[in-house]
Amino acid sequence: MKNENRRTFLKKTGTALAAGSFLNLNPSALGANEKTVLALIGGNNQGRGDALNAIKDGAVIKTFCDIDEAVLRKTGADLAKAQGKSPAFEKEYRRVLEDKEIEGVIIATPDHWHAIPTILACQAGKDVYIEKPLSQTIHEGHLMRAAARKYGRVVQVGTQRRSSEHFRSAVDYVASGRLGKVCLVKAWMCQVRGSIGKPPDSPVPPGVDYDLWLGPAPKRPFNRNRFHYNWRFFWDYGNTELGNQGVHMLDVALWGIQALRGVNNCLPKRISGTSGIYWLDDAKEVPDTQVLSYDYGDLTLVWELHSFQDSLPLQGTAAATGFYGSEGVLLVDGDGWKVHLPKGEPGPSEKSSGGSHTRNFLECMKTRKRPNADVELGRLSTTLCHLGNICTRLNRDVHFDPTQENFGDDKEANALLTKEYRAPYILPTV
Repeated sequence: MKNENRRTFLKKTGTALAAGSFLNLNPSALGANEKTVLALIGGNNQGRGDALNAIKDGAVIKTFCDIDEAVLRKTGADLAKAQGKSPAFEKEYRRVLEDKEIEGVIIATPDHWHAIPTILACQAGKDVYIEKPLSQTIHEGHLMRAAARKYGRVVQVGTQRRSSEHFRSAVDYVASGRLGKVCLVKAWMCQVRGSIGKPPDSPVPPGVDYDLWLGPAPKRPFNRNRFHYNWRFFWDYGNTELGNQGVHMLDVALWGIQALRGVNNCLPKRISGTSGIYWLDDAKEVPDTQVLSYDYGDLTLVWELHSFQDSLPLQGTAAATGFYGSEGVLLVDGDGWKVHLPKGEPGPSEKSSGGSHTRNFLECMKTRKRPNADVELGRLSTTLCHLGNICTRLNRDVHFDPTQENFGDDKEANALLTKEYRAPYILPTV
């Protein structure tokens, strides 16, 4: 946004804030000098909730960056109410990263815009809370991890179940051996997705920097179906329902597999399955029905997606993870966990317990410890999503080398380890 246009916009919305004046707040009102100073990049959906949670946990949002003036106004007002002071508005995320007062950034952009600002934020000395899934390709995940480690940054991935105590205790139970030999792990999502229709292309809405929104994605005419929220149903921008919602349940599955096999031995060797658009004839490009199998050699992980029904969710819960062993089965979801013993007698259980993912991020910014969903843990669960998507796009089994993290001599599969980037929006060098 040009400077004069930006000043006009900020004045018009009544939230103008001089860049150097934000910390000159009344400490009795906000305790600003004791608060961690963050910026929010992308605030239409999940970013709004992340920022509000961060404010509740002791942060202040100095700058809010988005490419849509309507989102800046709407979410900006919510942030101002929560913290007692309006954030500065910005459309260019690079300007946010230039601000030395900003200690960390929350990035909640569409998936295709995760890697570039995360890497640049690390290079600028900012800690990062990056929404799930971490990346849009396996190669991006490698670079994001490398940037976090090279520049010594705290990078928390938005797989919030890692900060919930009952999920942690469930994984501890799996690791204890009391389930016997775990041969099968399952994760699933049952829901009813409505139709998004097939609207025609249309003019770019006023106040939207559409070229910047596209960024590294291919140049296409504007279509409201490929914009706010619905972008996740298109290959150019998202990671299908695997990366949208499945990553939460798959992350818990991976957490348990890591407890059983080690963090360095938690990726599968073969991925197979069936995926299809069987439910609705609309503009979506990604599956609404899916069964995938991840073969580890000594156990199998199965992912199941029903986007057409929630009348009879699997095992009585719509979104959960199950660990199936010779001496019992443990099911865990957002409400808690329960063990089912072989002869039907009641097993151990635990109800849902709290935990703040943003609070953990803010604490680690101070202690410099690795957060609950450190970039490497988030990278590995996101890799499961990428492997399922590669299997889906090729419509066949793929054989994966979990040590080298490639597909050996399979050139077709290896080509999907990365993607093309529209100039000038290219990946930074780490």
